[in-house]
Amino acid sequence: MPTKLTKLDHFTDPPTTAQIMSPFFQLFLLHTTMAACAAAQLRPDFYSQTCPNAEFIVRDVMIKALIREPRSVASVMRLQFHDCLVNGCDASVLLDDTPAIPGEKQALSNINSLRSFEVIDEIKEALEKACPGLVSCADIIIMAARDAVALTGGPDWKVRLGRFDSLNPKLEESNEIMPTPRSNASYLIDLFNKFNLSVEDLVALSGTHSIGQARCFSIMFRLYNQSGTGQPDPAIEPKYREKLNKLCPTNVDQNVTGDLDATPRVFDNQYFKDLVAGRGFLNSDQTLYTFTQTRSFVKLFSKDQSVFFKAVVNGMLKLGDLQNNQPGEIRSNCRVVNNRGIKSLTLGSYHEWQRS
Repeated sequence: MPTKLTKLDHFTDPPTTAQIMSPFFQLFLLHTTMAACAAAQLRPDFYSQTCPNAEFIVRDVMIKALIREPRSVASVMRLQFHDCLVNGCDASVLLDDTPAIPGEKQALSNINSLRSFEVIDEIKEALEKACPGLVSCADIIIMAARDAVALTGGPDWKVRLGRFDSLNPKLEESNEIMPTPRSNASYLIDLFNKFNLSVEDLVALSGTHSIGQARCFSIMFRLYNQSGTGQPDPAIEPKYREKLNKLCPTNVDQNVTGDLDATPRVFDNQYFKDLVAGRGFLNSDQTLYTFTQTRSFVKLFSKDQSVFFKAVVNGMLKLGDLQNNQPGEIRSNCRVVNNRGIKSLTLGSYHEWQRS
């Protein structure tokens, strides 16, 4: 049945009455047009009938990616944050540039930073083979981010699914919204508050830096010119600063990477222990300890990993619930919007077909 559904992608003429009456067509049409009227109603069992193996397929590819390059799963996990804060979780961050519209990959916080898009491509290809035209790229990001945490020792949880993929990127919005490694806790609190994310959410979600690496580019100012003083950030523990100076001397290739915490391949609470000790890699991380309003959560999470795990699950779910009311589709290729065919229908065009 799914094979018949995918053939509809190539229609340019209105569907026949028989096609419209097909229950799979009606299910697919509902999935691809509800976003024209309202945000999707997310639920954990969204694909239980249409693509029951979807989450197993995603996890299988993520396991292979972890074996191939451990850092890649952390990079995939980070896509959720960079996608969801900009116009909701709609996979707009995955869109490549076109001659007419530059993509969000060119945003200041993303360029030369976001990576491992090929893992998403691999997941999408596997899902298209199993369930063509049914699983959105936006949902793939959510599932893969959860798996990145679970596969590296962190908590596992049920994700809410049923998102649509955006029809265009939002470069300007990304540049306006996304924080930089220079951001301080006060700015981050205000930013998260705009999305109804609490101070606890901010600190817990920052804890996803428990795995992965970042570039020297992101810390050069901390090491050599914090706040324009010509001096290093005094919050950096001296021996750790010596280590960073060796990793990132003034003449370094700034794409050289360093570990975000002392256990960069294990999702644990070491990140918070490092912040308490003055060994945060990024300014936006260390500021969570130096700022009074966030310090208590850093201390709490550094002492009790189970509390951190519970908070990060809650934060990831809330982040994943961010949506918009814009029309959407289910992309067949996560990097490009579909050719204008059945997948970009609105309810209005569907009713036109009914009247014809």
